[in-house]
Amino acid sequence: MAFYAYILKCIDGSYYVGHTDNIEQRLSQHQSGKISGYTSTRLPVELVWLESFNSRDAAFIAERKIKGWSRNKKEALMRCDWQKVSALSKNRQDN
Repeated sequence: MAFYAYILKCIDGSYYVGHTDNIEQRLSQHQSGKISGYTSTRLPVELVWLESFNSRDAAFIAERKIKGWSRNKKEALMRCDWQKVSALSKNRQDN
């Protein structure tokens, strides 16, 4: 079974980071507003990044790590700009 960490872009331009074992169902829940909280007041949302993991723990750890990142670092991740992700990791004042 695969588990996923994901980033959604909300209508207001903000990002939401989550994890799930059923990405299609989770996206549907976000889009319909069935998940109360952050995304339900910022619809519609768009999936902008997704990565699969072998365990729920690994997906959850990735979610928690990415949630703590700056907008710039999240956007570098979405572009697969590993050099920028690394630079932002080393130079926290730019995070």
